[in-house]
Amino acid sequence: AAARLAAEQEVENLSGLSPNPEKDIFVVRENRTTCLMAEFAAKFIVPYDVWASNYVDLITEQADIPLSRGAEMKGKCGTNESELEISWLEQAYTLKLFFLKEGHNTSRGPEAFWRLSRIQFTYDTAERTYFKDAVSPGKHTASSHRLSALVTPAGKSYECQAQQTISLISSDHQKSVQLLLSEVRIQPFDIAADFVFSEEHKCPVDQREQLEETLPLILGLILGLVIVITLCVYHIHHKLTANQVQIPRDRSQYKHMG
Repeated sequence: AAARLAAEQEVENLSGLSPNPEKDIFVVRENRTTCLMAEFAAKFIVPYDVWASNYVDLITEQADIPLSRGAEMKGKCGTNESELEISWLEQAYTLKLFFLKEGHNTSRGPEAFWRLSRIQFTYDTAERTYFKDAVSPGKHTASSHRLSALVTPAGKSYECQAQQTISLISSDHQKSVQLLLSEVRIQPFDIAADFVFSEEHKCPVDQREQLEETLPLILGLILGLVIVITLCVYHIHHKLTANQVQIPRDRSQYKHMG
């Protein structure tokens, strides 16, 4: 049964299809149908300790770790829970994203949403590409705490071009690891067409930026419409008053009227 399940599930790293070298694309398929899709650019900012020049004191350095193209991946799809696991640099770094779909009672009645419920990032400070002379090198795990991110109505994909920062707490002396996400498009449930995202649900930042871009245009159109209406009213009023009989202001001229 396990062999059959492995044969029915496919995982694909399609990052090479993205024109952005920092953006990765991952797809999980089960029974020849796409059940999870994720596109995003990701970078981790990880603090770590090194010896000071006196070899007595410790100072904190910072490693900037991008998600590398060509990463290995695994995935799980479920009715209410899905998972994406990505590893790179010979599993020195592993990112796990956990998604949850649940229902809520709203003023409009019961509605279903999905969200990113948990993040787990494992890193090895013995890896020398990003960590230089780390004290007590070894593996650490940074995790989210009571996370509720990327909240999206069921049946839709989440989209956010703006950069988002999510804080994770590390097992390395409770240091704070920052996950920077940008150009995000994710859908872990209810994908209707193979390799195609469903209708997007934009994040509040993108919605606000879109409004800021369109608001000047809308105000300009309204102002132009007000000017046109004003000119039309003036023209109609001028035409009506021009056709009326002009009453002489000099009363001596009244005898000549009629």
